[in-house]
Amino acid sequence: MTTAELFSPTEPDYLSQLTSAAARYADRTERRERNREVLRTRGVLHADEPERVEKRLARLGADWSLATAIEREPSDPVAAAGSTLRLPPESFGSDVLGLERLIGRNNLTPVAFLEEGALVSRSVGRVTINGPGGGHGTGFMVSPSLLLTNNHVLRSQEEARRSVVAFSLQAGIDGRPLTPAVFQLEPHRFFVTDRELDFSLVAVAERGARGEALASFGRLTLSEAQGTVVVGEFVNIIQHPRGEPKQLALRENQIVDILDRFTHYESDTREGSSGSPVFNDQWEVVALHHSAVPKTDAEGPPLSVDGVPWTPDMGDDRLAWKANEGVRISRVLRALREITLTGAAARLRDEVFVPGTTAAGPAPAPVESAPPPAAPAPSGNGASARPGPDGSRAFVADGTAHLTIPLRISVGLDPSVFPVASVTAPPPGPVPPAPPPAMRPDTVSAAERDVEAALVNHRVALERPYYDRPADTAAREAYYAGVATDDGDTLRRALTELLTRTHNPRPRYKPMRLVYPWVDLHRDGRLRSIYSGNDFSAEEFIRADAAVEAARTARIQELFLHEGTAGPAEFEAEFDALEASMPFNCEHVVPQSWFLKKEPMRGDLHHLFACEVGCNSFRGNFPYFDFPHFDEAVRDACGLREDVGFEPQEGKGTVARATLYFLLRYPKQVGDTAREFPEDRLPLLLSWHASEPVTEYELHRNAAIAELQGNRNPLIDHPEWAEKIDFSGVWP
Repeated sequence: MTTAELFSPTEPDYLSQLTSAAARYADRTERRERNREVLRTRGVLHADEPERVEKRLARLGADWSLATAIEREPSDPVAAAGSTLRLPPESFGSDVLGLERLIGRNNLTPVAFLEEGALVSRSVGRVTINGPGGGHGTGFMVSPSLLLTNNHVLRSQEEARRSVVAFSLQAGIDGRPLTPAVFQLEPHRFFVTDRELDFSLVAVAERGARGEALASFGRLTLSEAQGTVVVGEFVNIIQHPRGEPKQLALRENQIVDILDRFTHYESDTREGSSGSPVFNDQWEVVALHHSAVPKTDAEGPPLSVDGVPWTPDMGDDRLAWKANEGVRISRVLRALREITLTGAAARLRDEVFVPGTTAAGPAPAPVESAPPPAAPAPSGNGASARPGPDGSRAFVADGTAHLTIPLRISVGLDPSVFPVASVTAPPPGPVPPAPPPAMRPDTVSAAERDVEAALVNHRVALERPYYDRPADTAAREAYYAGVATDDGDTLRRALTELLTRTHNPRPRYKPMRLVYPWVDLHRDGRLRSIYSGNDFSAEEFIRADAAVEAARTARIQELFLHEGTAGPAEFEAEFDALEASMPFNCEHVVPQSWFLKKEPMRGDLHHLFACEVGCNSFRGNFPYFDFPHFDEAVRDACGLREDVGFEPQEGKGTVARATLYFLLRYPKQVGDTAREFPEDRLPLLLSWHASEPVTEYELHRNAAIAELQGNRNPLIDHPEWAEKIDFSGVWP
């Protein structure tokens, strides 16, 4: 089979397509206006779904903490490197500049942005349909053989048969036109079209009319990965408007809404631009431009520029439009996967899902997604997935090692890899990084990016006021407005609902990026272990955790290479053993094993604290306990542990309030066994809370966490509520 077509029973013409686009746009008016208001008042980090924003930041090598730190920093137009941040030039890598660009702080970008744009533009050509009903559109190569455009540009195999695509139809740097390379389309080899999603995919001849090689124009790698664009971001469109020489709508094109299958943006495109690629600032294709959103009358038909109903015989140039609509590229790929093809056609289709190179240049960022199940899945660093026992598969994508067995476990890939340490209890103090062996350049780059982003965040944090009491007081009063305190059970339920509803976004567990740079700092800019009170610099813990994570990843890679007979249970046990033997310098006051390491509990910043690995491992998952003669039996600087529990040397009031928060935020999640803090130990938490008042350090933490994940700890904001809340409903 060489062709396929997906269509609805009634073939839509161009007029009905415009009407549908206008209807979708009208249906989203309320949401779009809300997006615009949030963009105006709060910025791009807050207008889209939190999960999509987090994934977008991750693709930029950043996280919510770094992004909000940059967003909050006062502008300084004369700062180093042209940035608005008051930091030394060596602090400004692509992460920082990319984030400032994303949130609209400045328009700086590396010169390579233009160079890469010139490279990707070579894969974009003008499609010309000859004969009856002819015209022009835009298309772009998405594999070595296949060109993507709109269905309304190439509606059928017959129409494609009499069409050509011309590359290099543009002016050169001297202003003189280049000689275009014209290629015949070959729908007899491959033609797939989807009328509802408005795309057509067609084969192109290997040689042009003058003998040019199609391969010299490269292709654009498409990705199904999430996080390629968010509401409020600016996009770039390479196009042939009205069939004219190639042009670029650069960055003044803002995404105003993202639907399930389409996206709306405001940009300068014209007729003939149908089929153009829509790019983010990393030159990843995020959408297939397919329609203007026309102005309409009260009944729905499009209007002309003269204000009268528009008809196709008037021509596209007479259409009055107010926005543009593109088809999300992930939805195009999803539809393409679902089409049943065989033989040569299936092989050509599968090439779309394999990362490739742009013309005369290096490969663009590889895709996360795997091709249809036959070939090994490409990884985020270009490596193939390794099939394992029981259908398991492993690959590395976006700096994360993934294991599918069929469950999926993820371990962050951060800095350089070094040999795995022996499985023994770690000594007190942060784990020092060991010298790395030879490794892949992309691994080193990912490591440096992650550590440096955390260090930039820390430098920005040190320039901020440590705790703004008036601002935090106002924020606290607004947060709890309307919470009734008369009845203990009602108060508990209201707080649980409030903490859950406002927990947005919900960051993943990443202490080196989210805990050490700002959240857990004391006024002197340093970290103190929650159990021992020992003093550390943020950089110590950042680099130590990065080294630990790299060691874990090295061991995982060894498993994939040398332990092919291991099954899912063995892999899962190995992951648990790795975390136990090589812990981070971060303590969950509610142990991870109590909630099976699930998110959002695992990454909830309210119960994460800096803690050197010796104390972290010594406490383990023992519940808190009060020993009657604690002063006579202190274990080093951490505390005392016996079979009945663990009593810390320091931080009792702080950990009590963090645990009480957890019980309110996640009722009935812990406490069903004696080792999971049963209800009869509630008086212990209340006693520690009452005996050690809230400190400025906790007030700072609470305010910092509220900025990052939206919710607050009621026991810090209103210590008096501890005696009012009826906690009986939080246990299973």
